[in-house]
Amino acid sequence: MKTQMTLLEYLKYYFGFDTFKGDQEAIIRNLLDKKDTFVLMPTGGGKSLCYQLPALLMEGTAIVISPLIALMKNQVDAIKHISDDDNVAHFINSSLNKASITQVKEDIKAGRTKLLYVAPESLTKTEYVEFLRGVNISFYAIDEAHCISEWGHDFRPEYRRIRPIINEIGDAPIIALTATATDKVRIDIKKNLCIMDATEFKSSFNRPNLYYEVRQKTKDVDKDIIKYIKTNPNKSGIIYCLSRKKVEELAEVLKTNDIKAAAYHAGMDSVLRSATQDDFLMERIDVIVATIAFGMGIDKPDVRFVIHYDIPKSLEGYYQETGRAGRDGGEGRCIAFYSHKDLHKLEKFMEGKPVAEQDIGRQLLQETANYCESSVCRRKLLLHYFGEDYHQDNCENCDNCKHPKTRVEAKDDLVLALKTIQAVKENFKIDYIINVLCGKEDVELILAHKHDRLEVFGEGADKEPEYWSAVLNQAMIDGYISKDVDNYGILKLTKSGKRFIKKPTSFMIVENNAFDEDSVDDESAQSSALDEVLHKMLIELRKKLAKKYDVPPYIIFQDPSIDAMTTFYPVTLEELQTIPGVGAGKAKRYGKEFVELIKRHCDENEIERPVDMRVRTVANKSLQKISIIQSIDRQVALDDIALAKGLDFDEFLDELESIVYSGTKINIDYFIEEEIDDDKVDEIYEYFRESETDDLERAFKFLDDDISEEEIRLVRIKFISDLAN
Repeated sequence: MKTQMTLLEYLKYYFGFDTFKGDQEAIIRNLLDKKDTFVLMPTGGGKSLCYQLPALLMEGTAIVISPLIALMKNQVDAIKHISDDDNVAHFINSSLNKASITQVKEDIKAGRTKLLYVAPESLTKTEYVEFLRGVNISFYAIDEAHCISEWGHDFRPEYRRIRPIINEIGDAPIIALTATATDKVRIDIKKNLCIMDATEFKSSFNRPNLYYEVRQKTKDVDKDIIKYIKTNPNKSGIIYCLSRKKVEELAEVLKTNDIKAAAYHAGMDSVLRSATQDDFLMERIDVIVATIAFGMGIDKPDVRFVIHYDIPKSLEGYYQETGRAGRDGGEGRCIAFYSHKDLHKLEKFMEGKPVAEQDIGRQLLQETANYCESSVCRRKLLLHYFGEDYHQDNCENCDNCKHPKTRVEAKDDLVLALKTIQAVKENFKIDYIINVLCGKEDVELILAHKHDRLEVFGEGADKEPEYWSAVLNQAMIDGYISKDVDNYGILKLTKSGKRFIKKPTSFMIVENNAFDEDSVDDESAQSSALDEVLHKMLIELRKKLAKKYDVPPYIIFQDPSIDAMTTFYPVTLEELQTIPGVGAGKAKRYGKEFVELIKRHCDENEIERPVDMRVRTVANKSLQKISIIQSIDRQVALDDIALAKGLDFDEFLDELESIVYSGTKINIDYFIEEEIDDDKVDEIYEYFRESETDDLERAFKFLDDDISEEEIRLVRIKFISDLAN
């Protein structure tokens, strides 16, 4: 090992920093002493330096196991820039040809290469194992170590083969690094790598500069995102979607609206992916729309916003992805769009997987849903998930803290909840406890265990399940309950919880009503109208026309369409059709009075209209809608049309809703008559005729239990088409 200079001098010499950050120095010294090391450090904390500097100082070559080709190239380029030797770092993966691999091997044999980045798949190849047996290895660094654990947010089976391969190549110290890991994942990583005695370094997960917000996901989510980007010009951002299809669609919509954006996902050609990444780093584009394949290890410090278009599958994944914002300590806004429908869709995706995998997936998903639906400080919830206490009552940098809800005393309810956990022998998960409290007599498991005979059964039936979810989640944060992660989230009482039953004290909670999808509680859920005066005038006009035509107001134009009119000021019928939810038919039928009112308002108040902010749609989507309408005219079964378009039925219903809400009349009676009982159709149809809202969640709660969400959506499409179009 080099010893001519001090560690700080080497830091300055190689990386240009005057001081180490957080635990970096202690981690590096531990590795220089050839001790196994486990590093839990949030994104932006400086993990890579923890193995790069010791690799440059120690004898031999450090093997860095990394999951992504893009990440390897990024880090190898960075190391080469700080060294006067281009051979100091290399990578081996499927992107290299034979000549390049031969050159890498020669540099390693000659002792010129201090860091070799390799994918776990490459590491398992016999030719590389044989070669590395003859190499002096300084240590093994396992980056993104959470990939080892089935409980991690990005499990990769090949990562579980790393230890056996290390045993074949030859023993050397191991440093495992990850930005996100719960206690369960941390233990799983250490067990699998056989480093249970490793020295642990755990940095705080708190990123004070990041602002966390959850917004209701509506049909106009694309418009909301476009508006946000347009009001934050020239700022770098990442938008995460779950499917490649949505990534490509949204990227096209952004580009159509003059936003410098590009798609990025694992299904793209590797050359195009690499070029897109370079364009983002070099600021030739502002926004990347990506699956989670993008961003791991990308060293761009000035990402100013991270938007989740879809609910993430786990809080670990969410934290890791939001962590790519504000790595320079500057502004970083993290906005997630959430709806119950997305939650149900993700649950459906788990069907067909092994039971154990489904249980893990559902528990991780439930944690994310709790985060999205809670009114508690989002920072407090995130840190608690990672086993860290946050003692401030108000972080002042999340939507729930900036717009706090009313807190209520729940001492007696907590006692009841704790007694219920005791009564079922501390052997069940949160949803089961809530079902017992609410007296759900139709749950087979409750009847099988005879828990319907318990004294506590139904004692909490006067309150909604969401309320009990708030009580139990707050009790976990306050340390009265613990979750046994080894047994899929079974709730246990802590010593504090047992003491609370005997001697209750004040226990204040915020009811989890902040994400009722038809509630309006804070700024993010309120009208997004920019012109409140015009908004009131348009609402009055809509009421007048609704009365004239004897239909609910939303039949004329939905709220998001009214909001968009107050933002973009359409003054002709052609311009009105650029408003989301307004098609040619609807513009012709109702539009004249609206555009006249808007024009008069603009003239009287000398308003300069933001023509450039109009949300334009992509032509291909219009062609798809025409094709769907033509198929319906031929009375093709709707599920067959969906199949032909490569859509699942939920996505297909989204398309149908978009068609009818824009003012186009379609007739799906032939399909409804075949699939839905006449009495159900009448009941749903009459509900929408009498209701003041077309909200799906509210309809689902109001209508009979044997009516499915799919049936409601189909009849709602018929209703809108019949009455409005």
